[in-house]
Amino acid sequence: MQARPFRVLGLQQVALGSADRQRLRKLWVELLGGEPVGVHRAESENVDEEILKLGVGPRSFEVDLMQSLNPSAKPRLDSPPLHHVGLWIDDLQAAYQWLSDQGVRFAPGGIRKGAAGHDVCFIHPKANESFPVGGEGALLELVQAPDELISK
Repeated sequence: MQARPFRVLGLQQVALGSADRQRLRKLWVELLGGEPVGVHRAESENVDEEILKLGVGPRSFEVDLMQSLNPSAKPRLDSPPLHHVGLWIDDLQAAYQWLSDQGVRFAPGGIRKGAAGHDVCFIHPKANESFPVGGEGALLELVQAPDELISK
């Protein structure tokens, strides 16, 4: 196997789903002090989410509180309630290419702008015959780290 041409720099986000996002908000905003920094609504992805910031400085991370716009449509964001985990990557293009070459299955859509404005891609939760490596049930988001995080 060739050398990995990228580094995982740390946790970028945790995305949690619920049938009623307000129930998550009670814990994450009112009790744990999450700071609301944005919202993202995408009918094509069946998602309505509030983006929170927790932590300080370079150790801060995102908590996305998600609910489905249409509870009977897919994806169902409350099942499972831990929707996905995001990782900061220092070179997303290199990671995407190298991991694809290693047989990692990515979700459709390739690299694109995420809800917080960073380039992102998703490792599919399930492998298949063409791509024998997946998240084994977990959706993983790879997020292009900003320059200030890479230089630390």
